[in-house]
Amino acid sequence: MSPTLPSAAGAGPLARRRRLTAETPAERLAGRIRRHGALTVLVLLVLGAAVFSPGFAGADNLGAILGNNAFGWLLALGLTFVILTGGIDLSVGSMYALGGVLAAWAAQHHGTWAAVLLPLAVGAVWGCAHGLLVSRAGLAPFIVTLAGLLGARGLLQLITAEGTETYLVPRGSAFRALGEGTWTPVLIAAALFGLGALLLTRTKFGAATTAIGGNEPAARLMGLPVARTKTLVYVLSATLASAAGALGSARLGSGVTTVGVGYELTAIASVAIGGTLLTGGSGSVGGTVAGVLLLSVIHNLIDRSASQYGSAVTDTVNGAFLAVVVLAQALLDRGRRDE
Repeated sequence: MSPTLPSAAGAGPLARRRRLTAETPAERLAGRIRRHGALTVLVLLVLGAAVFSPGFAGADNLGAILGNNAFGWLLALGLTFVILTGGIDLSVGSMYALGGVLAAWAAQHHGTWAAVLLPLAVGAVWGCAHGLLVSRAGLAPFIVTLAGLLGARGLLQLITAEGTETYLVPRGSAFRALGEGTWTPVLIAAALFGLGALLLTRTKFGAATTAIGGNEPAARLMGLPVARTKTLVYVLSATLASAAGALGSARLGSGVTTVGVGYELTAIASVAIGGTLLTGGSGSVGGTVAGVLLLSVIHNLIDRSASQYGSAVTDTVNGAFLAVVVLAQALLDRGRRDE
């Protein structure tokens, strides 16, 4: 029988209750703000934008914020699980582009089912290779997924004859309908985020994911399937990224070879801003939702008020937010260790 070990944070339910009882109301409020900082900022930003930015709260603008970004958010969902284990996946942007091209090619030549299944299969195999190299061979996730990023872009160039051939999704096909309209992408993304939240909070896989990121040696002593779990999170990440690209091609009507550049950085920023520790062990799908919505609203406000600066301002804001969040996480983590 495996020994019962404390969690990585060193606090079980009884310890948490004792700590909460000892805290003052102000301290409890500060703790909630720290845990839900992205959501708090999001609510305040939306309220401020609705008041001071004419047209922001209009149905067309809100629909654009949600519908135009919904599929890209799935990259952050997969990365949430990877980062919770203490890993990283730099290949999701390239997998997004590869999934889109594979789906468009399959839709053009073999129909809807092939357009759905081919990107999922390739993403799963790609993620499995990443996971096995990280969990079994002991290679650094940064190096493995950087190689995956380059490899996916290379395969993409091979399929499209160095980007000179563009595959089109046939009009009127069932696959094309998956990306059309404002709310279809939002409903698909919302359903997948809901399933992700249940997977993280209601399954042994989710518990193992968090435990591994919190304290991997302790997780091994507790008998948790560390290697299998680490492999599966990379499978999940690559599959979601490839599926997101496929759905994105249904929305665009073609497989675009240039999409996905830098998407991995935005996704990582969204996960970190949502409160998931980049060192692993703490985070939530709900926090990631708040993070992706917060960045999407900020980008929309930039586009509406400073369009002459284009992506330069957006990238600067992403970098600034990520730096602030990582600094805050480091300070909070240092404070916990000092307690």
